[in-house]
Amino acid sequence: MVYHGLMNASRPRRAILIVCDGLGSEWLSEAHTPTLARLVAGHRRASDHRAVFPSVTRVSAASIATGCFPGRHGLEGNQMALVEDGRITVHNVGAPSFRQAMRRVTGQTLRVPTMAERLAPSGGQVAYSNVSPGAAYFLDPDHFGTVLHRAGSFGPGGTSLTGDAHLDVSHDLDGDIEMTRRFCEEVVPSEDFRLAILWLANPDLTLHHDPLGSPEHIHALEVTDGLVAKVVATVKSHDDRFDTLLVVGSDHGHETIGRSVHIGNWLAGNGLEVELRASLVGVASQGTSALIYATGAAKAAVEELLPKMLQEPWAGSILTGEALAATGLTADALVAAVDTTRHDESNPHGVAGTRWLVEDGEGTPEIGCGHHGGLGPSETRPFLTFIHPDFGQGEAGRTTSLVDIAPTILRFLGEAPDGMDGAPVTA
Repeated sequence: MVYHGLMNASRPRRAILIVCDGLGSEWLSEAHTPTLARLVAGHRRASDHRAVFPSVTRVSAASIATGCFPGRHGLEGNQMALVEDGRITVHNVGAPSFRQAMRRVTGQTLRVPTMAERLAPSGGQVAYSNVSPGAAYFLDPDHFGTVLHRAGSFGPGGTSLTGDAHLDVSHDLDGDIEMTRRFCEEVVPSEDFRLAILWLANPDLTLHHDPLGSPEHIHALEVTDGLVAKVVATVKSHDDRFDTLLVVGSDHGHETIGRSVHIGNWLAGNGLEVELRASLVGVASQGTSALIYATGAAKAAVEELLPKMLQEPWAGSILTGEALAATGLTADALVAAVDTTRHDESNPHGVAGTRWLVEDGEGTPEIGCGHHGGLGPSETRPFLTFIHPDFGQGEAGRTTSLVDIAPTILRFLGEAPDGMDGAPVTA
């Protein structure tokens, strides 16, 4: 295998990225996440680190993969609208088939290259993921590298991986444990990649069904921390063979859901039922936020309702125009984003703050459990640390975002991080 870029003696340079889904930075502690707490304290840390908007996993995956905000890469939410023949259809991005629908309607998947595409000529990328299919596949939507996921595993060119090569794990903590075992046995010792990604489902998966601060949440934190420790130890055991940058972080945090609202029903009740039925208006739930789409004359009708919507108890803020673009999110049919209200309340475990959930019609809201997707303080503060002698210790010294991960990895690997919204984090 030919490696391009920087080398350390005879050891090829490579990078390994671990993402602990939904682990907000405020939950790092010596008590429950001792490995993560020590990694952050002892290495280069992004102390002022931010999620992207919407703060959801599928958008986060695309932003990490490309180093670009949603307005550039084109994946707008966990749900997003595709406009075909002037009609809006809201899709679940997590579905395995969404990439095909996106390609059929728009002619492409992501609008900018992923790290998998950039690294394909010089060693490639492999990703093991236990989150939704959409979040996994948008790390490499066009099959430049290898993606292993319970819904289907694929090699370069889209070759289906079956049998023992497939990642047949459960979507729970046990699945995270088995996936990490395989990652440590099959990937870490291998010479056949330049970037490897391990994306754990927890603690996010647990928090969607259990309260923040609950025994179940704490258990998920402790298990996740142990899995990171296992990868760190395995990487260290191969230090004599590889010069590895280990990047460990999360994509977003969580807030407690106290109430819920169906924004589509509100729009229908305020004069837009015909437009909704005609697919001229659509609402895409992001959990604690929502994207409102409209086409043609329906755009003006939606805009006229926004001042009234802002008076509702669930509408914390409504972003349009430049304010929406400032988040890094733009789209032709996107009229507004609603960030729901945050209340000064505590859950039974003493965790402060509750939010409104925007119902998506796909399930019953689990009031009292965790969610994310908006601009709340807990959901937008993930953590990030870079573990390598070149990066040293201490704070990064500037505000960072998920879009800074890809350029940092590429720069370390000797690849030019051109055309990205983010910038490399340096020592």
